[in-house]
Amino acid sequence: MISQIVSAIGVVIAGVFACALYYWLSDKVLQVVFPVSDRNLQLASRNLNRRNVVRPWLFMGPALFLLAVYLIYPVIATIILSFHDRSGGNFVGLANYRWAINDAAFRQSIFNNILWLAVVPAACTFLGLVIAVLTDRIWWGNIAKSLVFMPMAISFVGASVIWKFIYEYRGGDETQIGLLNAIVQFIGGDPQVWIALPFWNNLFLMVILIWIQTGFAMVILSAALRGIPEETIEAAVIDGANGWQIFWKIMVPQIWGTIAVVWTTITILVLKVFDIVLTMTNGQWSTMVLANLMFDWMFRGGGDSGRSAVIALVIMAAVTPIMVWNIRQANREMGGH
Repeated sequence: MISQIVSAIGVVIAGVFACALYYWLSDKVLQVVFPVSDRNLQLASRNLNRRNVVRPWLFMGPALFLLAVYLIYPVIATIILSFHDRSGGNFVGLANYRWAINDAAFRQSIFNNILWLAVVPAACTFLGLVIAVLTDRIWWGNIAKSLVFMPMAISFVGASVIWKFIYEYRGGDETQIGLLNAIVQFIGGDPQVWIALPFWNNLFLMVILIWIQTGFAMVILSAALRGIPEETIEAAVIDGANGWQIFWKIMVPQIWGTIAVVWTTITILVLKVFDIVLTMTNGQWSTMVLANLMFDWMFRGGGDSGRSAVIALVIMAAVTPIMVWNIRQANREMGGH
């Protein structure tokens, strides 16, 4: 353990010195390539301008190279793989894309992803906004916010295990240890295998992500609400507006940009949801989503890199425009302030 810590510290120190050395050497190279001399002021001015143009690109070179290696290359490789067979060695043209269109499991995954997109971002944003408004009006609001935000500190797998105990079902005459079935049994109902109920099991899985992400939405929207001028609220009260009207006609329009950013951020997360489905159902009982389907085709049953690449490209195609819009909207919000 001690040796690992020492090694890690040594790597960090070596990395810092290597970066400093690179920047120092880069600047020295610029000075040699574009010299500045008092003898020729016009050439000196031109070389200074050239240094200023080249220096940022030279300094950003390693970062740009790593981005190309770890982001651009995988995308290109995935596109190429999507036109090859399961081994990635034989070109099959559009066969993998035709498979995706005709495959029932792929269509079911698309439907489930759409269902997640329709429910989770809307529920998280709405609940986060409502909680942000309510907790700002009570003296113990900060405590309430801490409790709501606490699930954000739990991993998706950890949260899924917690909710698996809540949905737990025991057959026969066994005592129900699952909280939900215990409540149902207490009020005279019949226990159910909740995560195996068709259609509804998807909603039960969504509850987990809503439970986790509502705290994120609440924190961001609470900060936005505090940025609303008090004079606006006071003027509305003087004009006779009630709490409901103030909320929908004064508060929401003024923070609509922030609401949109929160909504799209959670949407991107939903499109990549994987851990919860894998932990709770492993994609059984019609709960499969695209990320889990991609994982199954890539790493199970011998693996099929061609079909998994197609699914990965579908996820990327769905995420990219939302992500670009989200970044632009966030930049616009920051520019407005």
